[in-house]
Amino acid sequence: MTKQAAPTQKSVFITGCSSGIGYATALYLAKNGFTVFASVRKEADAERLRALKEPNLVPVCPLDLTRPDDIPAVLAAVQAELQRRGQAGLYALVNNAGGGGVAPVELMDLEMFGRELQARLVGSTALVQAFLPLLRTGGGRIVWIMTPAAIPTPYVTSIHACDFAVNCLARTLDIELKAWKIPNIQVRCGGIKTGAGLQTTAGVTAILQHPRGDLYRPALEAWSRDMAAFDEKRTEPEKVAHVVFDALCAAHPRRRYSIGHMSGAAALLEAMPQGLADAILKARF
Repeated sequence: MTKQAAPTQKSVFITGCSSGIGYATALYLAKNGFTVFASVRKEADAERLRALKEPNLVPVCPLDLTRPDDIPAVLAAVQAELQRRGQAGLYALVNNAGGGGVAPVELMDLEMFGRELQARLVGSTALVQAFLPLLRTGGGRIVWIMTPAAIPTPYVTSIHACDFAVNCLARTLDIELKAWKIPNIQVRCGGIKTGAGLQTTAGVTAILQHPRGDLYRPALEAWSRDMAAFDEKRTEPEKVAHVVFDALCAAHPRRRYSIGHMSGAAALLEAMPQGLADAILKARF
């Protein structure tokens, strides 16, 4: 992608910056002209970001999106820092935080699934509500880091079900916020080399210990072998950072960007009639 000049005096708030895509994106944007508020849940991660001594990088802690009570203090801190830097409003909110795990729906840990729904949907919505006044002032935009969100993907429902809903949320906000010209941009990620993305083998091993794990053993073991090959081809998270940079710098950003191993194939499946896409996936699995 062609590198563009970052707008000067523009601030971006990014969730989930302790590692992976969030960390890479926060660092890249900060080094390329944006003031970056990089939120993390743990003080140790905030200290690691401070140790980089990047003047445009402002760690924000704690922000755990399963605890909406964290948001008012975070908002106040961002407002104070914007005022200190002489910046009016916020240019972008990048919703990236999230996790998920490996399991068939029948065996899924519902407590973990509840936390993921809270973080990716309820918490992210609360964050959007809190930051919209600053985004209006800053002529801002909202970016959603997500998986290809309209195709079913077996054994990782805790991730993809959230992204089905995020797809709806982002598209709805894009309509509702049209009057203020606040676009909602989806960055659809295929296979990205992150800590969470590389836990397939451990996740399968754990789920097979479930009392009903043997019901899925042949399918999960075959899937795990396929995923091991997939993992070798995952894209570095810095590539996602470049896409986010381009989306933030574009005068007229696209509403969807795709990046990462197999993201093109996922986009093709998503464009197909739903029945056909489901039949192809069912045959593959």
